[in-house]
Formats: sequence, C-alpha cells, structure tokens
Amino acid sequence: MTRRPDSSDRRRSRDHTSRGFEPVYSGAVAAGRALFGIWRLKPTVVGADNIPDTGGAVIAMTHFGYFEFALVEWMTWLHNRRRIRFMAKKEAFDKPLVGLLLRSMRHISVNRQAGAAAYADAVAALKRGELIGVFPEAGVSASMTVRELKTGAARLAAEAGVPLIPVSVWGGQRLMTKGHKTRFFERFGVPISFTFGAPIVVTSEDDVVGATDALRETLQAMVDREQQLYPVSGTGQWWQPQNRGGTAPTPEEAAAAEAERARRRAAPVER
Repeated sequence: MTRRPDSSDRRRSRDHTSRGFEPVYSGAVAAGRALFGIWRLKPTVVGADNIPDTGGAVIAMTHFGYFEFALVEWMTWLHNRRRIRFMAKKEAFDKPLVGLLLRSMRHISVNRQAGAAAYADAVAALKRGELIGVFPEAGVSASMTVRELKTGAARLAAEAGVPLIPVSVWGGQRLMTKGHKTRFFERFGVPISFTFGAPIVVTSEDDVVGATDALRETLQAMVDREQQLYPVSGTGQWWQPQNRGGTAPTPEEAAAAEAERARRRAAPVER
C-alpha cells in the first residue's frame, strides 16, 4: 500500500542498536529535514515496515542522483529513528570539514584501490547490529536505469548473516545529479517515491553473482513501478529513461561517457 509518512511514524522507538545520543548525526538529520521541508518535497513510501527495527541489515539503494543517501536516511529516521552508516569513497573523507562530519557520523571510508579494510569494517558494524547503506551500482546511473551491480552488497549480507534490503528512490535525481545543473527553484515541490523491498536472505552457500543479478532485477522492477505511478509525466524530460519516453542517455551512451571520463582522469597531465 502506498502512503505518505505522517506523524504516526514518529511514534516509533529509537534505534535499539545505537550507542547513545549522537549529536552530529542528529544535527545532520535535522538539517536535512529542514532543507527538504523548505523545498516542500512530496515523499510517498511503500514498504517502510521492511526496515528492521533492530539488528543489522545491508541497505542496497539505487543511485540516480546525489541526494539518495540523505533521502533514504530521512525516511528511515521518520519510520523508526534508526541510523544508517554509509560506505563512502575515501576522497570525501579526505576533505577536512566533510571528512570530520563523516567520521563523526561513523560512516565508512572506502578506498576503491584497496577496499578490504572498509569491507571488514562494514562486516563488523553489521554484526554489531548496524544498518549499512551501500550503492551497489558504484556510481550514479546517468541513464536512469539500474545498471550492472557490484557483488559487495550480497557478500556483506552473506558474511555478516544479515538481510539485504533493496531500496529504490525515484525523483531524487531532479534535486541534483551528474551531468545536469538543476536551478534552485526547480527543487520545490518535487515528488519523491521510495520503495523498501522485502528482505533478501543471502547465505554463505549462495552464489553471490546470482544473488546480485536477482537484486538488480528487484531494484529495476521497483523503479519501473515507481515510474508508472509517478505523478509527473516524464515524457521528453531529462530525468526519464529513453525507454519510457525521456531524453536521458541510453545505458550504452552513459557507459561510453563514463569510460571516457575515466580515461581522461587516468591520462597523465601535460606540462
């Protein structure tokens, strides 16, 4: 059943696995809620009861824009006051102020050239009963379709013995995303659709590649439903995939552009 979050969501108990009051995290959530309130975003949520009230879980999210992490935490906080520890690239932690905030909120730094330490930290946090947020696409999907996933989310769930929760967000890309400059006032009143899917159990005996393929199919099916029910027509819009009448690049075009950006980053700087 589709519904909007209301005051009844706020009656949920605080996160049973938290380690006491975290002023930085609470302040960040408050700031996000204030910003989203100023923008008058219109959230619609399906399946919030799939967010566990206690214990660890891997929150595997779609990635079409830059605000998904804050949007998903917003809905999770409204539902049961749980905190999500996100896995974020090391480059973000290297920035003095941003890095201080991320570390204070106990997010996990990921060195993409040597990710073993981050993986171990995430497994330990899951076993302590934390929610770990990951973007299995490992980057923003400019095609507005769910692209091929990395196996890390399934491997984390299997090793830690926790459920894998698929989460799709549609409309968040209209706030800010790669390759498109959104004017400030275009963010007002944007509908945001959230779907928290049923928990997926992945064991150490399962094929993580097969589990990852199944996760991708689940996420895309959730996005397809959100697109069908979205209250604003995406026909001719940059934020809608081409196979649904939009003008976003095709998956092949997006992949080619991503490869070209990677090539340019790797090229030596001429002096």
